[in-house]
Amino acid sequence: MKRVFLFAASLAMIMTMASCGNQNNKKASKEGTAETKAAPEYKLLDKPQVDLSEFPVDEDGYYVIFDGKTMKGWRGYGKDNVPARWVVDDGAIKFTGSGGGEAQAGDGGDLIFSHKFKNFELEFEWKVSKGGNSGVLYLAQEVTTEKDGQTILEPIYISSPEYQVLDNANHPDAKLGVDGNRQSASLYDMIPAKPQNQKPYGEWNKGKIMVYKGTVVHGQNDANVVEYHLWTQQWTDMLQASKFSQEKWPLAFELLNNCGGENHEGYIGFQDHGDDVWFRNIRVKVLE
Repeated sequence: MKRVFLFAASLAMIMTMASCGNQNNKKASKEGTAETKAAPEYKLLDKPQVDLSEFPVDEDGYYVIFDGKTMKGWRGYGKDNVPARWVVDDGAIKFTGSGGGEAQAGDGGDLIFSHKFKNFELEFEWKVSKGGNSGVLYLAQEVTTEKDGQTILEPIYISSPEYQVLDNANHPDAKLGVDGNRQSASLYDMIPAKPQNQKPYGEWNKGKIMVYKGTVVHGQNDANVVEYHLWTQQWTDMLQASKFSQEKWPLAFELLNNCGGENHEGYIGFQDHGDDVWFRNIRVKVLE
C-alpha cells in the first residue's frame, strides 16, 4: 500500500507541475502576442517630387523653399493641390484655423514640401495665435491603409517625428505628457525642449531641425534644445514609452521605428491642428 501511495503521489506531483508549466507557457504566449502585436498592411503613395534646382540658393548655401509670395513646391499631404486654408499672408505661409481641431479632408489638412530630404538642416520662423497648436513634421511618408474596401489616408505623424509648435502659456497640451515633452520645440510626447525659451503667442520664434545620419537636433530661438538618435535602441525605447508604442499603435510603431523608410528620407510638413499658425523664412541646406 505504501508503494502504491508513493507512486500515486509522485504521479499527482508530475501532473501538477506539467499543468503549471502549460499555464505559464500560455501566459507567456499571451504576453508575447501583446508585445508583438502586428501592424496592418499599408501602402506608401508615390507622387512626383519637385526639382530642388528650381529653387534659389542663398549666400549660406540653403535652398529657399518658400519665396514669401507663392506656394511653389508645396501641396497638401496626400493631395495634389494646396488646401484652401493654407494661404500666403504678408510674406508667410498661414493656416487659417477652423477652431474645430485637425481636419484631413476638405479645405484643410497638413501641408508638405514635395521633395524628400535625407540629411538636412531646416530653418524657419513660426508664430501661433493664442492657444494655438501645430507642428513641423520631418522624414514623413504618405501612408494609406485599407478598411472595409475603403482606402484611408493615415495622419502624417504616424510616420514622422514632430517638432511641436504650441502656445505653451495657453494650450492645455503644454501641461500634458511628461516633463514638458509636449511644449514647443519638443520631440512631441518623447523629449522636452530644454531650455524652454519660447516667445509668447503672436511673436515670431526661430526654429531649426537638423537630421544627419540618424542624429537629430531641434533648435529654438538660437539654442539647441533637443538631441536624439534615430534607428537606435534609445529610439525604440522612447517609442515604446510613448503614445506610439507597439501595443498602443502598432502601425505607428513600425513606421516610426524605421522612420524615413528604406532610404531614410521623407517630406517636411506643417500640421493642421485647427488653429491659426504662420511660417516664414523657410530654407533647407542639404547635408552630404
